[in-house]
Amino acid sequence: MSRHTLSVLVENTPGVLARISGLFSRRGFNIDSLAVGPTEHPEISRMTIVVNVADSPLEQVTKQLNKLVNVIKIVTLEPGQGVERELVLVKVKADATARGQVLEAVQLFRAKVVDVSPDAVTIEATGNSGKLSAMLRVLEPFGILELVQSGMVAVGRGSRSITDRTLRPLSSTG
Repeated sequence: MSRHTLSVLVENTPGVLARISGLFSRRGFNIDSLAVGPTEHPEISRMTIVVNVADSPLEQVTKQLNKLVNVIKIVTLEPGQGVERELVLVKVKADATARGQVLEAVQLFRAKVVDVSPDAVTIEATGNSGKLSAMLRVLEPFGILELVQSGMVAVGRGSRSITDRTLRPLSSTG
């Protein structure tokens, strides 16, 4: 089994997410990460899906995804082919005695403090999963009160776009 990142362009219509996640579920695949949002074209959304599967079953799933009417294009981003980022918000215990050390860690990881209270700070950080995991390991001894992490978003490197010359006309019936 290996980790695969799929960048999937879909029509921005209700129910598309349910159909795509259902397809993975029916095949018995767990989605490690899923992020969906609009693209530079308002009628199109991009799904970044990270799964941990063998190559052969992934090929079968991508073929089935391509058959879905709302799927426009699927690209598998090979390691190093894309820029990948995640977002984490983490609330850490930080009383007067520990606050300086917590703020040093924030600077070390180029994160930023987005909320401060007398006993805690909330930190926002973006980066690849390795950087975020390392930051959380450093902050853990202070006491993590709350944590929320986004799914990965990814885009291919270079000037070429997967939307260039690949978009079929979208139906007006949605």
